[in-house]
Amino acid sequence: PMLLTYNYGWFLLLIGCMTMFMAGLGANFEFDLKSVIALSTLSQLGLMMSILSMGYYGLAFFHLLTHALFKALLFMCAGSMIHNLSDSQDIRFMGSIVNFMPLTSVCFNVSSLSLCGMPFLAGFYSKDLILEVVCLSWVNFLIFFMYFISTGLTASYSFRLFYYSMMGDNNFYPSYFFDDSSYFISFGMIGLLFVAVFGGSFLSWLIFPVPYMIVLPWYLSFLTLFVVIIGSYLGYLISDFDYFYGLFSLNFLSF
Repeated sequence: PMLLTYNYGWFLLLIGCMTMFMAGLGANFEFDLKSVIALSTLSQLGLMMSILSMGYYGLAFFHLLTHALFKALLFMCAGSMIHNLSDSQDIRFMGSIVNFMPLTSVCFNVSSLSLCGMPFLAGFYSKDLILEVVCLSWVNFLIFFMYFISTGLTASYSFRLFYYSMMGDNNFYPSYFFDDSSYFISFGMIGLLFVAVFGGSFLSWLIFPVPYMIVLPWYLSFLTLFVVIIGSYLGYLISDFDYFYGLFSLNFLSF
């Protein structure tokens, strides 16, 4: 009520969109696994506050719940990976983890895809609905641009995490061996994997007895999926740059 009474909604909308954009941009240039996931959480909080400022309280609460489902799985998988790598959090040391920790890798990638808003995972039901409501709302081009660019940045750093942790060779100690953690963590990850896949549809039926009926042109309906695909390709390009591994000034020295 205070947002509507004192007309603070526009200010909160701008702050939320800027938070979402800057956190997503910063996560694309981080090498600390926990920092990337923390900036991802900050980006999603900006999304929730921005949609809350527009008056869609139910949507903000819906995204809060679905985000809790897949982000809990993402944190648990990241903690298991960090623990097995002797507390190393640098994603440049992580490679071919899928060969050592297959269950953790599956859960990690499913939660990352749910964070991106891939169709029919938990995050899709809330994130796609929010972006469709934004397309219907009376917002200016800056807000519209920041919403969809931030969605692309989310896909970008998620694919970047996948590239560094799952592909290539393992860059930790050559003779180091590790595997999936204890049964207690594995059972917890399997339970969270189930809700990260099916929890979004269950919550949508519980929270919205009458579903939203949103009719958009085909190009706006596919805009979210298009932005996610382009953002994933951008994340691959960022990961493939070689300048992260050395200093530019060293190129001018002769050895």
